Amino acid sequence: MAKQSGLGDNLYVGGYNLSGDIGSLGGISGGNSPLGVTGINSSGEERTGGKRSGAIEFSSFFNDATGRAHPTLSALPTTRVQVMYLRGTTIGNAGAAMIGRQVGYDGTLSDSGELTFAVSAQSDGYGLEWGRQHTDGMRTDTGATEGDGVQHADGATAYGLQAYLQVLSFTGTDATIKLQSSSDDGGVDAYADVTGGGFTEITSAPFVERIATAVDLAVEEYLRVVTVTTGGFTELTFAVLVVRNLATPAF
Repeated sequence: MAKQSGLGDNLYVGGYNLSGDIGSLGGISGGNSPLGVTGINSSGEERTGGKRSGAIEFSSFFNDATGRAHPTLSALPTTRVQVMYLRGTTIGNAGAAMIGRQVGYDGTLSDSGELTFAVSAQSDGYGLEWGRQHTDGMRTDTGATEGDGVQHADGATAYGLQAYLQVLSFTGTDATIKLQSSSDDGGVDAYADVTGGGFTEITSAPFVERIATAVDLAVEEYLRVVTVTTGGFTELTFAVLVVRNLATPAF
């Protein structure tokens, strides 16, 4: 892929699409915190991986409409929140997500009259994870649906995956969102459910969840997101980000 701008990006917080209220992203950071293990016989620094961490910092405009920035962020929840950043809204594009704690909702009124709020979400438990979008930003299903397959350049992997879900709206009785895999996009090898790749049944929105498969799970080259139902639904709007592990993860 070629170089890209950040135009058309999305940001979801706790099952709410705040993209139109976000003026800028101050930082998307993550990784492990290196630990110094330099021996007295070494002439240079030696380090080993430490604890995972991550943060997403952004500036929001004041919008007090239902489901927008002010009512969502001003609550300053003491419980964990899920934040999902999407680079554009095309299936297969990159994205980052994390489970964290919201720190701050600090307002600034400039002399030009602009009112903005600084927000930081800091990881709690897993760090920040980069993955690929398996929906076109927000996807809306009006019944059970088989999504498009996403081919992963690394091919089949053997270290499991993590997946993040944000459900923004739902009308109906129930829906289940799950991952399926195939070696050839369903050509000869039919898509089959990924073991441990199903999210909790949806009965209301907003709803968010992070799932993780076994760390030694074999995952085929293509993945898709499907929705199924037993009682029926007429509208389900959601986003899924998938993180494939290229080595054994530790959380």
